[in-house]
Amino acid sequence: MNEIVHWPLLSALLALPLLGALGCALLRRAPLAQHIALGSGLLTLFCSLLIVGVFDGADPGFQLCESVDWIVDLGIAYRVGVDGLSLLFLPATALLFCGAIVAGWRVTAAASPLSPGFHFALLLLLEAATLGVFCALDTILFFFCWEFTLPPLYFLVSQWGIGTGRQGAAVRYFLVMLAGGVPLLFGFLALALPPAGGAAPVFDLPTLLARPLPEQRQYLVFLLLLLGLGAKVPLVPLHTWLPPLAISAPVAVTGVLVGLKLGAYGLIRLAIPLAPIAARDLHWLLAGFGTMAILYGGVAALVHSNLRGMLAYSSLAHVGLVLLGLASFSVYGLQGVLLQLLNFSLAGGGAFLVLSFLQRRTGSTDVAQLGGALRSMPRLGAFFLLFGLAGIGLPGTSGFPGELLIIVAALHDHTGAGLAALFGMVLAAAAFLSPFRQAFFGPAKGAEVAAADDLLPREMALLLVPAALVLGIGVYPMPLLELLRPAAEAWVTALAGL
Repeated sequence: MNEIVHWPLLSALLALPLLGALGCALLRRAPLAQHIALGSGLLTLFCSLLIVGVFDGADPGFQLCESVDWIVDLGIAYRVGVDGLSLLFLPATALLFCGAIVAGWRVTAAASPLSPGFHFALLLLLEAATLGVFCALDTILFFFCWEFTLPPLYFLVSQWGIGTGRQGAAVRYFLVMLAGGVPLLFGFLALALPPAGGAAPVFDLPTLLARPLPEQRQYLVFLLLLLGLGAKVPLVPLHTWLPPLAISAPVAVTGVLVGLKLGAYGLIRLAIPLAPIAARDLHWLLAGFGTMAILYGGVAALVHSNLRGMLAYSSLAHVGLVLLGLASFSVYGLQGVLLQLLNFSLAGGGAFLVLSFLQRRTGSTDVAQLGGALRSMPRLGAFFLLFGLAGIGLPGTSGFPGELLIIVAALHDHTGAGLAALFGMVLAAAAFLSPFRQAFFGPAKGAEVAAADDLLPREMALLLVPAALVLGIGVYPMPLLELLRPAAEAWVTALAGL
């Protein structure tokens, strides 16, 4: 692990959205808050790209590390750092939140008793907490950032959500995630206990990774972390918060939740490498959850009549692919998982951003109330088609390399689950193409659709970035694969050696 660097880039990355949130909360008027939020988001994106630029791809260890004592008596500290497993999530997160800020550009005080400034402040607080999850090298700091995502999401959904069910959706999400935090915290405490009595508890992640746990404790830790992280993955049947949230939350906020799979990242970073013997012995559990999510998500997406719900259930099926890739414990399986998670941010997040623009123009994303949208909004329809095709893994898009690597890994180690994954991909394609045809082709079903304006220049500029990345990664994924290879090899080697 590299030593503390002179330039605290990761602390700057976390501080920028926090400062922006403070500015938006103090200057509540919509125009000022919008510009402060967007400026903060763009600076955070620039800082994340700077971190990628100075990162040494050949070094599989943690880099740009910073450490400040926090609770000295327990050995808890503010420790942050990145490696190849977490690096790409930083610019992906920053880009997705820039999109969410632009999508909320027209939020007015009439939508909520709270001011628009609070809306953008909550978005930026959520961004800071999310980036903290990806940077944390202390399990208590990870837990703090993990739980700190809940209050902003609760208020964003309950105050600026859609329909009368937004309050219930916000409460359900908050309670499910709060309940999931209990086994997660107990898992971290079980990890911290020293193998022999008398020593101090350990919360430092690199130290925990280098210190093998007793085999019996590994099963306890793995199951606790799987349960705690699984609520946000989400695993079936812990996904009950997803359907109401997809329909009732602000569309861009749903895009953030779907595009950033914090639970899956937690499995990669914590559950599997900290309890490798248990993870290998219980590989069938990961594969089983993955197969269940693929089939259930594909069928549910196929019968859903709302574009937002369809995308949410499709993301559940793709999470199943991620679990299958992890269950292979192979280098190319993990590379496929990381590419797939990146594709969630680009394609899934991009598709939800397009739907947020569609919702603003027509007042609905229900297929029954749309039709002929491509006539009045051809550019919007083209972007949605591109992101949707990337979501189903069309060759030439960013969804294809990751899915291919995962399928190959799954067929090698879990043949039945791999075949189920292939069937699930067919369901996912049908689930997207049929509602897309109904919503965007044919005659317009309402005056709002026929009179809707196409994408504005700032919306076009925002969507062009993920669209270009979707095509670029799909055509030539080798630079990313090579960047991910050292960390993936170190991850697999550590699992095999412990």
